[in-house]
Amino acid sequence: MSDEDDWFESASDEPFEDGDDELFEDDFATAFEGGDGDGFEEEFESEIPRLDLGIEGLDDMIQGGVPERSLLVVMGSAGTGKTTFGLQFLEEALSNGERGVYVTLEESTERIYDTAEEKGWPFTEYADEGRLAVVHLDPVEMANSLSSIRNELPELIKEFGADRLVLDSVSLLEMMYDRPSERRSEVYQFSKSLKEAGVTTLVTSEASSETPYGSRYGIIEYLADAVFVLQYVRASDFQETRLAVEIQKIRDANHSRETKPYEITNDGMSVYRQANIF
Repeated sequence: MSDEDDWFESASDEPFEDGDDELFEDDFATAFEGGDGDGFEEEFESEIPRLDLGIEGLDDMIQGGVPERSLLVVMGSAGTGKTTFGLQFLEEALSNGERGVYVTLEESTERIYDTAEEKGWPFTEYADEGRLAVVHLDPVEMANSLSSIRNELPELIKEFGADRLVLDSVSLLEMMYDRPSERRSEVYQFSKSLKEAGVTTLVTSEASSETPYGSRYGIIEYLADAVFVLQYVRASDFQETRLAVEIQKIRDANHSRETKPYEITNDGMSVYRQANIF
Protein backbone atom coordinates (compact mmCIF):
# COMPACT_ATOMS: atom_id res chain seq x y z
CA MET A 1 0.00 0.00 0.00
CA SER A 2 1.38 3.45 -0.94
CA ASP A 3 1.88 6.43 1.37
CA GLU A 4 -1.15 8.04 -0.22
CA ASP A 5 -3.27 4.97 0.49
CA ASP A 6 -2.08 4.92 4.10
CA TRP A 7 -2.96 8.58 4.56
CA PHE A 8 -6.34 8.22 2.89
CA GLU A 9 -7.35 5.13 4.87
CA SER A 10 -6.53 6.85 8.14
CA ALA A 11 -8.29 10.09 7.16
CA SER A 12 -11.55 8.71 5.74
CA ASP A 13 -14.32 7.80 8.11
CA GLU A 14 -17.31 7.52 5.79
CA PRO A 15 -17.83 5.45 2.63
CA PHE A 16 -18.09 7.06 -0.78
CA GLU A 17 -21.21 6.41 -2.82
CA ASP A 18 -21.40 6.95 -6.59
CA GLY A 19 -24.47 8.75 -7.90
CA ASP A 20 -26.13 8.91 -11.26
CA ASP A 21 -23.41 10.55 -13.36
CA GLU A 22 -24.70 10.24 -16.93
CA LEU A 23 -25.64 13.93 -17.25
CA PHE A 24 -22.16 15.23 -18.04
CA GLU A 25 -20.38 12.29 -19.68
CA ASP A 26 -21.04 13.25 -23.31
CA ASP A 27 -20.09 16.91 -22.83
CA PHE A 28 -16.78 15.95 -21.21
CA ALA A 29 -15.85 13.48 -23.94
CA THR A 30 -16.86 15.92 -26.69
CA ALA A 31 -14.70 18.66 -25.20
CA PHE A 32 -11.61 16.50 -25.62
CA GLU A 33 -12.43 15.87 -29.25
CA GLY A 34 -12.74 19.56 -30.04
CA GLY A 35 -9.95 21.99 -30.63
CA ASP A 36 -11.78 24.37 -28.57
CA GLY A 37 21.92 27.57 -7.27
CA ASP A 38 22.78 26.88 -4.12
CA GLY A 39 21.04 24.68 -1.60
CA PHE A 40 21.04 21.53 -3.73
CA GLU A 41 21.48 18.11 -2.23
CA GLU A 42 23.66 15.51 -3.88
CA GLU A 43 22.36 14.08 -7.13
CA PHE A 44 19.48 11.63 -6.83
CA GLU A 45 20.07 8.39 -8.72
CA SER A 46 16.92 7.35 -10.57
CA GLU A 47 15.95 5.75 -13.86
CA ILE A 48 12.62 7.58 -13.94
CA PRO A 49 12.28 9.75 -17.09
CA ARG A 50 12.30 13.48 -16.31
CA LEU A 51 10.94 16.62 -17.91
CA ASP A 52 11.37 20.38 -17.59
CA LEU A 53 8.62 22.65 -16.31
CA GLY A 54 9.48 25.30 -18.89
CA ILE A 55 10.01 28.02 -16.27
CA GLU A 56 13.37 29.75 -16.42
CA GLY A 57 15.26 29.56 -13.14
CA LEU A 58 12.86 27.12 -11.54
CA ASP A 59 14.04 24.30 -13.78
CA ASP A 60 17.57 25.06 -12.58
CA MET A 61 16.42 24.48 -9.00
CA ILE A 62 15.51 20.88 -9.81
CA GLN A 63 18.21 18.33 -10.53
CA GLY A 64 17.22 16.58 -13.73
CA GLY A 65 13.61 17.73 -13.90
CA VAL A 66 10.36 16.45 -12.42
CA PRO A 67 9.48 12.77 -12.92
CA GLU A 68 7.21 12.02 -15.86
CA ARG A 69 3.65 10.86 -15.18
CA SER A 70 3.72 12.52 -11.76
CA LEU A 71 1.10 14.72 -10.10
CA LEU A 72 2.28 18.27 -9.43
CA VAL A 73 0.49 20.94 -7.41
CA VAL A 74 1.07 24.70 -7.46
CA MET A 75 -0.27 26.44 -4.35
CA GLY A 76 -0.68 30.14 -3.87
CA SER A 77 -3.04 32.95 -2.99
CA ALA A 78 -4.81 35.14 -5.55
CA GLY A 79 -2.49 36.95 -7.94
CA THR A 80 0.60 34.80 -7.40
CA GLY A 81 0.54 33.41 -10.95
CA LYS A 82 -0.87 29.92 -10.60
CA THR A 83 -2.66 30.05 -13.96
CA THR A 84 0.44 31.46 -15.67
CA PHE A 85 2.47 28.61 -14.16
CA GLY A 86 0.02 26.07 -15.59
CA LEU A 87 -0.09 27.64 -19.04
CA GLN A 88 3.70 27.87 -19.19
CA PHE A 89 4.01 24.24 -18.10
CA LEU A 90 1.75 23.27 -21.00
CA GLU A 91 3.53 25.57 -23.46
CA GLU A 92 6.80 23.75 -22.75
CA ALA A 93 5.31 20.52 -24.08
CA LEU A 94 3.33 22.06 -26.95
CA SER A 95 6.29 24.04 -28.28
CA ASN A 96 8.21 20.76 -28.52
CA GLY A 97 5.58 19.04 -30.62
CA GLU A 98 3.78 17.27 -27.77
CA ARG A 99 0.09 17.29 -26.86
CA GLY A 100 -1.73 18.79 -23.91
CA VAL A 101 -5.08 19.32 -22.21
CA TYR A 102 -6.06 22.34 -20.12
CA VAL A 103 -9.12 21.86 -17.91
CA THR A 104 -10.41 25.08 -16.38
CA LEU A 105 -13.08 25.38 -13.71
CA GLU A 106 -12.63 29.13 -13.32
CA GLU A 107 -12.13 30.84 -16.68
CA SER A 108 -13.84 30.44 -20.04
CA THR A 109 -11.97 28.74 -22.86
CA GLU A 110 -11.78 32.08 -24.67
CA ARG A 111 -10.09 33.68 -21.69
CA ILE A 112 -7.51 30.88 -21.49
CA TYR A 113 -6.67 31.28 -25.18
CA ASP A 114 -6.43 35.07 -24.80
CA THR A 115 -4.17 34.83 -21.75
CA ALA A 116 -1.83 32.43 -23.54
CA GLU A 117 -1.74 34.53 -26.71
CA GLU A 118 -0.89 37.63 -24.65
CA LYS A 119 2.24 35.80 -23.49
CA GLY A 120 3.17 34.89 -27.04
CA TRP A 121 2.09 31.26 -26.74
CA PRO A 122 0.11 30.22 -29.86
CA PHE A 123 -2.55 28.10 -28.16
CA THR A 124 -5.05 28.69 -30.96
CA GLU A 125 -2.55 27.32 -33.46
CA TYR A 126 -1.91 24.26 -31.28
CA ALA A 127 -5.65 23.65 -31.05
CA ASP A 128 -6.07 23.96 -34.82
CA GLU A 129 -3.33 21.36 -35.19
CA GLY A 130 -5.27 19.02 -32.90
CA ARG A 131 -2.53 18.97 -30.25
CA LEU A 132 -4.33 21.03 -27.60
CA ALA A 133 -7.74 20.77 -25.98
CA VAL A 134 -8.94 23.54 -23.67
CA VAL A 135 -11.92 22.28 -21.69
CA HIS A 136 -14.17 24.40 -19.48
CA LEU A 137 -16.11 22.46 -16.86
CA ASP A 138 -18.68 23.94 -14.53
CA PRO A 139 -17.50 22.92 -11.04
CA VAL A 140 -21.04 22.06 -9.89
CA GLU A 141 -21.66 19.83 -12.89
CA MET A 142 -18.22 18.31 -12.52
CA ALA A 143 -18.90 17.48 -8.87
CA ASN A 144 -22.19 15.86 -9.81
CA SER A 145 -20.55 13.79 -12.55
CA LEU A 146 -17.10 13.26 -11.08
CA SER A 147 -17.46 9.50 -10.84
CA SER A 148 -18.10 9.04 -14.55
CA ILE A 149 -15.44 11.61 -15.49
CA ARG A 150 -12.94 9.86 -13.25
CA ASN A 151 -13.70 6.48 -14.81
CA GLU A 152 -13.49 7.75 -18.39
CA LEU A 153 -10.56 10.14 -17.95
CA PRO A 154 -7.69 7.63 -18.45
CA GLU A 155 -9.17 6.40 -21.74
CA LEU A 156 -9.92 9.93 -22.97
CA ILE A 157 -6.34 11.03 -22.26
CA LYS A 158 -4.99 7.93 -23.99
CA GLU A 159 -7.15 8.50 -27.08
CA PHE A 160 -6.10 12.15 -27.28
CA GLY A 161 -2.46 11.23 -26.73
CA ALA A 162 -1.92 13.92 -24.10
CA ASP A 163 1.58 14.29 -22.66
CA ARG A 164 0.60 16.91 -20.07
CA LEU A 165 -2.63 17.95 -18.39
CA VAL A 166 -3.44 21.02 -16.31
CA LEU A 167 -6.44 21.35 -13.94
CA ASP A 168 -7.14 24.89 -12.76
CA SER A 169 -8.18 24.65 -10.00
CA VAL A 170 -8.74 21.74 -7.65
CA SER A 171 -9.91 24.15 -4.91
CA LEU A 172 -13.18 24.86 -6.71
CA LEU A 173 -13.83 21.14 -6.95
CA GLU A 174 -13.12 20.67 -3.25
CA MET A 175 -15.57 23.45 -2.36
CA MET A 176 -18.46 21.43 -3.77
CA TYR A 177 -18.37 18.95 -0.89
CA ASP A 178 -19.61 19.85 2.58
CA ARG A 179 -18.50 16.68 4.35
CA PRO A 180 -14.71 16.44 4.87
CA SER A 181 -14.73 12.66 4.43
CA GLU A 182 -16.50 12.94 1.07
CA ARG A 183 -14.14 15.70 -0.02
CA ARG A 184 -11.12 13.57 0.85
CA SER A 185 -12.57 10.57 -0.94
CA GLU A 186 -13.36 12.44 -4.16
CA VAL A 187 -10.04 14.27 -4.37
CA TYR A 188 -8.13 11.09 -3.58
CA GLN A 189 -9.95 9.05 -6.23
CA PHE A 190 -9.63 11.82 -8.81
CA SER A 191 -5.89 12.28 -8.25
CA LYS A 192 -5.45 8.50 -8.39
CA SER A 193 -7.21 8.36 -11.78
CA LEU A 194 -4.90 11.06 -13.13
CA LYS A 195 -1.84 9.06 -12.12
CA GLU A 196 -3.28 5.91 -13.67
CA ALA A 197 -3.88 7.83 -16.90
CA GLY A 198 -0.12 7.99 -17.41
CA VAL A 199 -0.04 11.74 -18.07
CA THR A 200 2.07 14.31 -16.25
CA THR A 201 -0.52 16.44 -14.45
CA LEU A 202 -0.32 19.85 -12.83
CA VAL A 203 -3.16 21.11 -10.63
CA THR A 204 -3.44 24.54 -9.09
CA SER A 205 -4.75 25.11 -5.59
CA GLU A 206 -5.60 28.07 -3.41
CA ALA A 207 -3.34 28.32 -0.39
CA SER A 208 -4.73 28.19 3.11
CA SER A 209 -5.58 31.54 4.67
CA GLU A 210 -3.42 30.53 7.64
CA THR A 211 -0.24 29.42 5.86
CA PRO A 212 1.12 29.53 2.29
CA TYR A 213 2.54 26.02 2.80
CA GLY A 214 -0.82 24.28 2.89
CA SER A 215 -3.80 24.15 0.54
CA ARG A 216 -7.24 25.45 1.51
CA TYR A 217 -8.44 22.01 2.59
CA GLY A 218 -5.08 20.38 3.35
CA ILE A 219 -5.59 17.41 1.03
CA ILE A 220 -3.95 17.73 -2.36
CA GLU A 221 -0.41 18.40 -1.10
CA TYR A 222 -0.34 14.95 0.54
CA LEU A 223 -1.41 13.24 -2.66
CA ALA A 224 0.90 15.13 -5.02
CA ASP A 225 4.37 13.99 -6.05
CA ALA A 226 5.64 17.57 -6.18
CA VAL A 227 4.52 20.78 -4.47
CA PHE A 228 5.46 24.31 -5.54
CA VAL A 229 4.58 27.19 -3.20
CA LEU A 230 3.97 30.68 -4.59
CA GLN A 231 3.64 33.50 -2.06
CA TYR A 232 3.96 37.19 -1.31
CA VAL A 233 6.93 38.12 0.88
CA ARG A 234 7.43 41.42 2.72
CA ALA A 235 10.46 41.89 4.96
CA SER A 236 9.21 45.12 6.54
CA ASP A 237 6.65 47.86 6.07
CA PHE A 238 9.27 49.94 4.28
CA GLN A 239 10.08 47.46 1.54
CA GLU A 240 8.00 46.42 -1.43
CA THR A 241 6.13 43.15 -1.48
CA ARG A 242 7.76 40.57 -3.73
CA LEU A 243 6.73 37.26 -5.17
CA ALA A 244 8.68 34.20 -4.05
CA VAL A 245 8.65 30.51 -4.98
CA GLU A 246 9.72 27.52 -2.94
CA ILE A 247 9.81 23.84 -3.84
CA GLN A 248 8.20 22.07 -0.90
CA LYS A 249 8.80 18.56 -2.20
CA ILE A 250 9.51 16.46 -5.28
CA ARG A 251 9.43 12.71 -4.91
CA ASP A 252 12.35 10.87 -6.55
CA ALA A 253 14.24 14.08 -7.24
CA ASN A 254 16.57 16.42 -5.39
CA HIS A 255 15.97 20.14 -5.48
CA SER A 256 16.97 23.44 -4.01
CA ARG A 257 15.48 24.22 -0.58
CA GLU A 258 15.84 27.95 -1.04
CA THR A 259 13.10 30.52 -1.46
CA LYS A 260 13.69 32.58 -4.60
CA PRO A 261 12.06 35.70 -6.06
CA TYR A 262 10.20 35.57 -9.36
CA GLU A 263 8.37 37.93 -11.70
CA ILE A 264 5.46 37.56 -14.07
CA THR A 265 6.16 39.48 -17.27
CA ASN A 266 4.74 39.62 -20.78
CA ASP A 267 6.84 36.55 -21.54
CA GLY A 268 5.62 34.50 -18.59
CA MET A 269 7.09 33.55 -15.25
CA SER A 270 10.83 33.81 -14.51
CA VAL A 271 12.58 32.77 -11.31
CA TYR A 272 15.76 34.59 -10.26
CA ARG A 273 17.79 31.75 -8.85
CA GLN A 274 20.90 33.86 -8.23
CA ALA A 275 18.99 36.51 -6.30
CA ASN A 276 17.79 36.60 -2.70
CA ILE A 277 14.40 37.80 -1.53
CA PHE A 278 15.83 40.96 0.09
